Amino acid sequence: MPVGLPFRLQDYLELVDWSGRILREGKRGAIDQHLPPILDRLQIDPRHWLYLNKNFESRFKSLVGAGHSVRTACEQLGKRWCHGIRDCERYLSPPAAS
Repeated sequence: MPVGLPFRLQDYLELVDWSGRILREGKRGAIDQHLPPILDRLQIDPRHWLYLNKNFESRFKSLVGAGHSVRTACEQLGKRWCHGIRDCERYLSPPAAS
């Protein structure tokens, strides 16, 4: 068995997104046909998503999410520092408004 999927990550994500829109149509949790693709909705660059899939466990040891969400959670938990916060900001946070 080869390591990984036998096709590009972008193709896989499109397949998952398409399946959620078609196979679950009309059921609770279905993906609305009018919604943009998932990475667009999450404002994550596909290249960043690919990098994170290959390096997730080495980059994150604790909380993961948009930088502002991780910082808020750290404050609520009384943590002064969170391993991986810079990668959260770089790869998982929406781009700054111009």
